[in-house]
Amino acid sequence: MPYAELLRATVFLTAGGATVLAAISIIGITQGGDDLVIVVALVWWFLAAVIGTVLGSPERVREGVGRTLAEARTAPTSGPGVSLPSPGRIAFGRTWPILLAVGLAGALGVFLPEVAVIASGYSLLVSLAWRNREAAVLAVERRDGVRFLVESGSALKPIRLLRSPGLTQL
Repeated sequence: MPYAELLRATVFLTAGGATVLAAISIIGITQGGDDLVIVVALVWWFLAAVIGTVLGSPERVREGVGRTLAEARTAPTSGPGVSLPSPGRIAFGRTWPILLAVGLAGALGVFLPEVAVIASGYSLLVSLAWRNREAAVLAVERRDGVRFLVESGSALKPIRLLRSPGLTQL
């Protein structure tokens, strides 16, 4: 699976999770009628948006993505004896913690809207912090004429990439 596509999927999942959790929060808060929770939620969501925007700045993205891309090992992507796992399997294997966290926070948020408030702010923060990573990876791929592919592995371990050799057309 191309690394840029995994990054895009991660941003979409976290942004979608933030939206769903915010909706659950709002429904729960309005049914409970607690004005303090509404104020805390709005402040947290604003702070999460600001922090995520700062963490997603080009300088920080360059640092984070640069280290990962530099550690990529060069390997053939086709030929005898080389088989790549399906992109769907790799994507699910890497994003299941996001799905689990959003699901658990949503289930708890039905009864405790504060949990959904915190989780939605965190999801918003992550989606904004990671929003520019895909573009950074694509820029390096275009510049170098390569493609970075995600190796199959656990979501609980650091990501490992393969750098495909000699692709000149993306």
